[in-house]
Amino acid sequence: MHEDRKKNAKKCIFAKKIEKNTYLFENKRLMKRVIIVLFLFCGSVFPCWSEVEELVPFGDMESWVVRYIKESALLGGQTKILYAIGKKDTIRKNGPYKFGKDGSVWGTSNAYANVIGIEKAACSMIPEYRDKEHGYCCRLDAKLLGVKVLGMINIKVLVSGTLYTGRVIEPITTASDPYQNVDFGVPFTKKPKALMFDYKCLVSPEQWVWYAKGFGAPKKQDGHDEAEVYLFLQKRWEDQEGNIYASRVGMAYERYFKDQKEWVNRHVLPIFYGDPTHESWYKEYMGLGQQMRATNSKGKIVPIQEKEWGNPNDTPTHMILMMSCGRYEAFVGHEGNALWVDNVKLIYD
Repeated sequence: MHEDRKKNAKKCIFAKKIEKNTYLFENKRLMKRVIIVLFLFCGSVFPCWSEVEELVPFGDMESWVVRYIKESALLGGQTKILYAIGKKDTIRKNGPYKFGKDGSVWGTSNAYANVIGIEKAACSMIPEYRDKEHGYCCRLDAKLLGVKVLGMINIKVLVSGTLYTGRVIEPITTASDPYQNVDFGVPFTKKPKALMFDYKCLVSPEQWVWYAKGFGAPKKQDGHDEAEVYLFLQKRWEDQEGNIYASRVGMAYERYFKDQKEWVNRHVLPIFYGDPTHESWYKEYMGLGQQMRATNSKGKIVPIQEKEWGNPNDTPTHMILMMSCGRYEAFVGHEGNALWVDNVKLIYD
């Protein structure tokens, strides 16, 4: 009898434990449901907790325009290929290409030239296949491009592959002023918090660059060339004479001083608003007054006169996004440097 009481007591204790554990389990499960509901509710009511990624038009580098340009007989009469980023198309005739006609925001260092009837194609930007997951990317190369006239006159220029928001006005008719045909920037009124992209690069450690502007033989001069990416958010205005002025409302800037041979995916470059000159990361080369031009209301390309750092509360009117394998002025740089970019996005709160 005494043993039966012990057994019954143990059964009661075990039953109470099961009851207690069941109660705890049910409460934990209920709490978990409540927490999930709260997170879902907060996520819908307070969307600012999550970031929004917005692809720059054609920024996935999967859509390309292929142009076949037959160079003049004086230059050998070869057919060269020029690429542009935009709605897929193949063009098999010589002539200027109208950048931006298909909604693309990208201009490039690739260009068709027609100088007093002599036609030439210069290519320093191409599509390149990455892999099955990522598809294509954009490859930018620094090249010494040569022009031989009748096999005798040999002219060489250094071209750094460059991708930018804006357009080149073709045909190029002279090399004396390389920026006179470039319209930098596109209309833009948003205020993203950062720029995001995939990249890798080759950057020579050598402390010299080519000075090759086509006048005389290329010369070496002291310097170190680097790849760079920057974004300027400008607030522009125009006076009665057609001069364009701008304040720089926001900026992101980064240079790459050495090789990055493996892909860096989803690299984030924060955008700073206001005057950055007192920030620890600020460098002199990031300053105002860079050599850029834009088309005014009269249809003429004029210098963009950046006069001041904008108020961080200002709304921009234009965005200039530049990605280049070189940091120098036109026709100066280090042959062999390269920059690959892909999946260019803007990030918003």
